[in-house]
Amino acid sequence: MGSEIERKFLLPAFPTQELSREEVKLVSKQYIYQTYLAFSEDQEIRVRHLVDSSGSDYFTHTFKSGHGLVREEIEYSISESVYKQLLERTGLIPLEKIRTTLAYKELLFEIDEYKQVDLMVVEVEFDDLEAAERFEIPAWFGRELGQEEEFRNKSMWVALQKQHL
Repeated sequence: MGSEIERKFLLPAFPTQELSREEVKLVSKQYIYQTYLAFSEDQEIRVRHLVDSSGSDYFTHTFKSGHGLVREEIEYSISESVYKQLLERTGLIPLEKIRTTLAYKELLFEIDEYKQVDLMVVEVEFDDLEAAERFEIPAWFGRELGQEEEFRNKSMWVALQKQHL
């Protein structure tokens, strides 16, 4: 099982100026449709349909466990037919977001713009806990979200399901 070491921040505005000044470099842009199949207090199983800027489709199945800065994660590709079978007749609404990945020094910043909620966040993944702890937060980041439940993807997805009952 792999580990995910990640910090998450509110983003008050998209970093257009930083891109134009080449402080960060655009790596990719994807549309993500994320649906949870099962979850508990500290575990979740989800599927994603990802569409990159060229229009290519990808599908993933992910298991995550734990809370906090370090979580266990297993993610692998699945076929479109398996994705559709998993969601067939569930009536579940996917959480939709646009993910823009930017390169900054040796790091990648993943900016998520949520389509059903007025929210933009930036996530930074690290190779180890020391790197996460010594990370110097850029001035254009907002406050760190830490473990605030309302900003977790799973929580937003659950709220979305309740809206569509």
